[in-house]
Amino acid sequence: MNVGRAKEIAESAEIINVTYDGTPVIIQHVDEATKMARIYAKKDPENEHDVPVLNLIEE
Repeated sequence: MNVGRAKEIAESAEIINVTYDGTPVIIQHVDEATKMARIYAKKDPENEHDVPVLNLIEE
C-alpha cells in the first residue's frame, strides 16, 4: 500500500479491510516522513505497533 492510501484509510469514517501479515488490522496513524503506520490487530486493540506502510494490504 502507498502512504497516501494508508492516510486516507486511517482518516476514513468507514471500516476498510486492511491486513498486515495476514492479520486484519486498524490503522491508527501514518507517518509520511518515515512511511510507517501505527496499527493494531482488530482482535488485540491493546497491542499497537509501527509497521512499514508497504507491508499493509487493502482487501
